[in-house]
Amino acid sequence: LNGKMSVLGVSCPPPAAPPPLLTPAFGWCCGESMSLRVFSPPSRSSIRRSFRPRRLFLHFSVFHGLMLESFSSASASSRSSKVEEVLNNVEWPEQFPFKQKDFQRIDETSDTLFYSSPRFVTHIDDPAINSLSKFYASVFPPSNTPGVALLDVCSSWVSHYPEGYKQERIAGLGLNEEELKQNPVLTEYVVQDLNTSPQFPFEDNSFDVITNVVSVDYLTRPLDIFKEMRRVLKSRGLAIMSFSNRCFWTKAISIWNATGDSDHVWIVGSYFHYTGGFEPPQALDISPNPGQTDPMYVVFSRKLET
Repeated sequence: LNGKMSVLGVSCPPPAAPPPLLTPAFGWCCGESMSLRVFSPPSRSSIRRSFRPRRLFLHFSVFHGLMLESFSSASASSRSSKVEEVLNNVEWPEQFPFKQKDFQRIDETSDTLFYSSPRFVTHIDDPAINSLSKFYASVFPPSNTPGVALLDVCSSWVSHYPEGYKQERIAGLGLNEEELKQNPVLTEYVVQDLNTSPQFPFEDNSFDVITNVVSVDYLTRPLDIFKEMRRVLKSRGLAIMSFSNRCFWTKAISIWNATGDSDHVWIVGSYFHYTGGFEPPQALDISPNPGQTDPMYVVFSRKLET
């Protein structure tokens, strides 16, 4: 390999040393059948200096002593996950608690360049995909409902909607046109980098449901994007953010890499809260086989009635 890693046929240099805010262990999902975990432990002094204070802030000031990252071994249908308790009766800080540095990334090169080559792979495993599709089936309007429109944000060649699901309008926003062309549920699509241009090219009050699958961790301007979601959603429209612990870690924001699954739920919930105009967000742990297959979480909220 001569000092390089080959991932999905692409030769890339070994990862750079992590910045202080990042966790010692990163999960890098490179597709359905390939997952590479890179361990680059920082020095003890750097952990004391920057990593631990951030986690202490999230774990104790925000979660009030919840035993994070502990999951029951019961079935997904009956499990009462600690993750699901994270957004219960939250005492939100008065101001949005994250700074610009929390949204920095190891790789700050153009996202358009990073996603210029199509990746016809899935970034979570089949059990997680099936679990997400079942959740969608339980909350989506029935197929072919007149006047219903959906928007898939950060879309690609597959949206993981229920098999055979159709509406007159299902729009996609994504970064790679070749992927979007292959998505069978989309009736239209727009190629756009939301990190540089967060304004959605859609009219106000256009969509009944907005989805985002394993991509919320890449948003560097989340409040701007959530404001756009609120704008284009119809009154009482539903926004669903789903995520796992798999990502392209060089493109994920630093606060995501520095924290765990329960923290991620709080982070995404905070986007809804500080955007305003949404009901209190809720979280569900829909992981099908905890500890055995990819975890899967959803944080969702409805636009307040207008």
